[in-house]
Amino acid sequence: MSFDFFVLPFFLGLLALLAMLGVRYGRWIKGMDAADKALIRDGIWSARSLGALKEVFMESLLHRKMFKRNILLGYMHMSFAFGWFMLILTGNIESRIYSKVHVNPPYYPIFLKFFVHDKRVMTFELTSVPGVFRFLMDLFLALILSGLVLAFIKRAYSNWFGLKRTTHHTLFDRMAITTLWLVFPLRLLAESFTAGQYLGGGFLTNHLGMFFARFLPVEHLSYPAWWAYSIALGIFFVTLPYSRFMHIPTEVLLIFLRHWGVKAKKEFNNVSEIEVYSCPRCGVCLDTCQVFAVKQNGTPPVYYLRSIRENKISEEVTYDCLLCGRCEAFCPVGIDNNLLRQSQRIKLMSQVDGSYGYLPAINGQAAEVAYFAGCMTHLTPQIWRAVVTLFDQAGVRYRFVDKDGTVCCGRPLMMAGNVTRARQLINHNKETIRNTACTTLVTSCPICYKIFREEYDFGIEVLHHSQYLLRLQQEDRLTLSHSGMTVVYHDPCELGRGSGVYDEPRQLLRQIATLTEGADSREEALCCGGSLGNTEISNTQRDEITVRTLNSLLVNHPEAIITACPLCKKTFAKQAEVPVMDIAEMLAGKKILRDTMFDVRFSKF
Repeated sequence: MSFDFFVLPFFLGLLALLAMLGVRYGRWIKGMDAADKALIRDGIWSARSLGALKEVFMESLLHRKMFKRNILLGYMHMSFAFGWFMLILTGNIESRIYSKVHVNPPYYPIFLKFFVHDKRVMTFELTSVPGVFRFLMDLFLALILSGLVLAFIKRAYSNWFGLKRTTHHTLFDRMAITTLWLVFPLRLLAESFTAGQYLGGGFLTNHLGMFFARFLPVEHLSYPAWWAYSIALGIFFVTLPYSRFMHIPTEVLLIFLRHWGVKAKKEFNNVSEIEVYSCPRCGVCLDTCQVFAVKQNGTPPVYYLRSIRENKISEEVTYDCLLCGRCEAFCPVGIDNNLLRQSQRIKLMSQVDGSYGYLPAINGQAAEVAYFAGCMTHLTPQIWRAVVTLFDQAGVRYRFVDKDGTVCCGRPLMMAGNVTRARQLINHNKETIRNTACTTLVTSCPICYKIFREEYDFGIEVLHHSQYLLRLQQEDRLTLSHSGMTVVYHDPCELGRGSGVYDEPRQLLRQIATLTEGADSREEALCCGGSLGNTEISNTQRDEITVRTLNSLLVNHPEAIITACPLCKKTFAKQAEVPVMDIAEMLAGKKILRDTMFDVRFSKF
């Protein structure tokens, strides 16, 4: 016997799921542009697909990033994903060995112990091939059930799992979670009742079956249990595309697309939608979002991405984000929330044409370096003064591009979603900087640094002043002396997470001070609160974010806070009880001395 009517709920649910995935995946891929389709064709049979398979195994099945975050959280996710995968894989191999055919109905491996229940095949002794498979199948089922126990515990004690908050679920989320939590206990009961009826089973189902047979009519309970198991599977499959669990198949697709070089763009496209559906709604971003910590609303990615998915986008929430990128550093899927949020801002923003032809062009003799201070650096003039002092000391031939009046780099417009005006401003600045005939562009503002590197594409080397000053020191053009002070370095969002510059500022600071780290640093560094990306947050809430970040920086009691961003310096200086300086000021050696600490008020320029 290889068929029974109880398999229909599972079989029909599986067909509905596959049909839904086929339609959705087909629409996504069909709607991609020609360049992305070419990348898929070139990548699908390349070695990059092997790299994608490795990442799927490490992240989608073993959940390596979750383990790094918290062992219990990682184990809980791994037990479900890896355990279920191994049940399916081992069950398929087992069913083919027993049936001696290469292709079985899709339901056959799932319900094998209903169709094959003789004692010889179901024995739990490890002296036979069937016995080995029964042991493995019971082992993987026990692995999943251990994760289920942890999932129940997590509902009440989420802090054990490294989570202060958990996500709110939709109706379909609750339906999918409920049926998923029922699937494996029902499988355990069905197989145990059958094992008790026929005196078979593995190390788990055999002992449970013998136990139940002592006081329950297992011969009458096994068939209803198989029905219940099939119904639970069928409901889960039907609700999966509309629930948080849609991330399971979609994340796999996203991983392959990334390895093939297909990426989301500024304007919302099909790859952007795939990222939205890849969000597992695990809730990790709830604790990392600094806005959510001071303003309990729908701004964290887990809720914002759900609003995109449900086409319920709020303009207020769209702009209520620091765009600091901290959530991406913690996200186990690596979803680019900044890019997705900006793509929605582009939809909301009226794209107005404009001209910057009235701005004067810059001409002159070629120099070694073009120095672009940027708007925020001009609002904190101690920084650019320190930079040019260091340039003079090192004998650098430089052109101060915006000395007599700065022109915005265009990133604030880009962050607001006004891509048209930003592009026009970029085109003007490109010509201005090209006219300097310099081969290296140095800027003091991480906001400028990021957009110069990513958007200008003018064939000029772009460096932040911390990188260039380190180069000068390594070439023995700049001499530094140790101050004897203990300082902490704050990683600016756009320089650190946004551009990957973490080491150069630290290398410089270690030569002139004793460097300590705050409670949150590098990829996990906190935003200062002064971000230009958020237009909805109040000044009081910004101040609260700033204070929390300062508390994190001062955990090891440094004598001063050093940053590499004029906006961060200006924001911190309003609240800090210790001096706040840019790294260039510290290097210039005129603002901090160990014996005569400058007045804290001096840092509040």
